[in-house]
Amino acid sequence: MIGNLIGINGSEAGLAISSAMMLANSFQWGVRQSTEVENQMVSVERVIEYSKLQPEAALESPPEKKPPSSWPPNGEIQFDCMSLCYTKQDDPVLKNITCSIKAKEKIGIVGRTGAGKSSLISALFRLTEPEGRVIIDGIDSKSIGLHELRSKISIIPQDPVLFSGTMRKNLDPFSDYPEEKLWAVLEAVNLKNTVSELTGGLDSVMTEGGANFSVGQRQLVCMARAILKRNRILVLDEATANVDQKTDALIQMTIREKFKNCTVLTIAHRLDTIMDSDRIMLLDAGHLTEFDEPALLLENPKSLFYGLVEQTGSVEAAYLTELAKQAYAQRHS
Repeated sequence: MIGNLIGINGSEAGLAISSAMMLANSFQWGVRQSTEVENQMVSVERVIEYSKLQPEAALESPPEKKPPSSWPPNGEIQFDCMSLCYTKQDDPVLKNITCSIKAKEKIGIVGRTGAGKSSLISALFRLTEPEGRVIIDGIDSKSIGLHELRSKISIIPQDPVLFSGTMRKNLDPFSDYPEEKLWAVLEAVNLKNTVSELTGGLDSVMTEGGANFSVGQRQLVCMARAILKRNRILVLDEATANVDQKTDALIQMTIREKFKNCTVLTIAHRLDTIMDSDRIMLLDAGHLTEFDEPALLLENPKSLFYGLVEQTGSVEAAYLTELAKQAYAQRHS
């Protein structure tokens, strides 16, 4: 019927329709292939971009500059006119930071979003090379290899990093410690019973990212790893931001007991976790604006730290102020 209407016979009409259908399929395949080519070209662009990145500094120090195995013995940190830029085109995110952190001091690092708190940790680990100097127990961090620097500083991040494999490998990846020490650090963070109840104990398998453990348990595993290393410097980067109050209290208690002879730098939004710190480092737009004991900062109504505490509400502010006064009295009694 269609063929008669347009002046062609039925066989020709059928051939035209079937050819049109085949052509439509060919067009669909062509679009899919063009999309795939575009995706692959993006991958190529990324590989080229990564190949042009500047390599990091040497992992190992020259023999004449290699620090002793006991370094750092105390954990004293000095920032000497330290600034940090992520790219040469951008403005510095840290500007002329100069301060000294004594050995075994507990420092709370606070500031609004974008003030430079995490950038300070990046400079400490040399994730981005800073200008100026970061001196740890008399040695400029830029004069030694990255492996020697980073292996001597423990960090417990906000998002705990666990690997696919056994609990043993997550605690001791290079098999440097006997099994007794592994159980001892698990007991220190109240995970001994949890791990012993698993089918394989220390050899029980953890899924990627530790998905078969809760967030709090993963954080405690990271803390057990830090205790095992026994480094003199510990960094807590919002370590208790994603855990409940009970786990938060456990982590804070463990830090006070197991890291009392360490220098501890704590980045926190929960002000109650750093009110008993020896000193508060307040960053504002990349500048170090205040650096003193929390109780003394709270005596000055013009202090930025005083303003942060007041923003928590009258009841919470009174509670935080009392915590700071109690910690001050204990330190100076």
